[in-house]
Amino acid sequence: MVLGGLLPDVTPVHLGVIAVASIAIWIGSAWLEESAGKLAAHYGLPAVVQGSVVVAVGSSFPELASVVVAALAGAFDLGVGAIVGSALFNVLVIPALSNLATERDVLDVDRAIVYKEAQFYMIAVSGLIITLALAVIYEPVEDAPVLTGELTRPLAAIPLLLYGLYLFIQWQDVADHDAPVVGGIDVRRAWLLLAAGLLVIVVAVESLVGSIESLGHTYGVPEFLAGVTILAAATSLPDTLVSIKSAAGGHATTSLGNVLGSNTFDLLVAIPIGVLIVGSVAVNFSVALPLFGVLTLATVVLFAFLRTDLTLARWESLALILAYLLFLAWMVTESVGATDLLRVT
Repeated sequence: MVLGGLLPDVTPVHLGVIAVASIAIWIGSAWLEESAGKLAAHYGLPAVVQGSVVVAVGSSFPELASVVVAALAGAFDLGVGAIVGSALFNVLVIPALSNLATERDVLDVDRAIVYKEAQFYMIAVSGLIITLALAVIYEPVEDAPVLTGELTRPLAAIPLLLYGLYLFIQWQDVADHDAPVVGGIDVRRAWLLLAAGLLVIVVAVESLVGSIESLGHTYGVPEFLAGVTILAAATSLPDTLVSIKSAAGGHATTSLGNVLGSNTFDLLVAIPIGVLIVGSVAVNFSVALPLFGVLTLATVVLFAFLRTDLTLARWESLALILAYLLFLAWMVTESVGATDLLRVT
């Protein structure tokens, strides 16, 4: 049954729940973006910090909620799949759509995005891969698929410590930044709106995960693949809207900072938080590594595009979208058994 037994467990109902939950996530994320922007302006944060930390954490809350809800429901692979799929969507699709939303032919970026945010995000990807490899080496799972390791709380602390370094770097930027504090903002209302947005997202994501998991069981879709495609697209909606709106308003730094900051948060915080809550989870490295390899390649391509003249051109945006479509096509071939690069069993 769906929603605590109030609705029947049938495909049309699950599709309706997914649609309604996605809209609710969009509404809650809009509240998060509005409140985060006001609070950042009130406290005088620089644009790159506002985009990569304040707005990014707010718009990444659906991914965090999906990992926590999935972990509590015993479907951690679904949540991890959502993180990886969302990260790929963020890297390949959101910068491209942000570029297409502007009136100019290029999307300008600054060196802080290229040399700090993009490079630290690549470190974040490497750090999580190393953490998963340590789980396979030191905590192997018996009677499980080959290269399956137990991701424990001590191992989960590694990416969290790395995110602590990221926050320290951002704090240094705030200390070096001298910006006037914006007055006339109802700070109490902004915090209440922030809390309301978080609550709406948690409820919506719980319904979303439940319906996607049920559909996956009905049609034989592995949890990881369902997370990489359906759940990832739904939870990436807030990041998409925030980045496009920022780019259209002439704030390319905030737009791209949100993309990279969101991915850094998802990899270094969302996945470890799920592990800390449930205690330990089994991770199939033979599934995770190929996808992280694709994510690393996508990040390198984006980094190269952004570094060229510190702009993102229209043709580069179209190339990024094409790359994501090729990724989706690969996921479809994995689902139907035409390819077997992901050893999900």
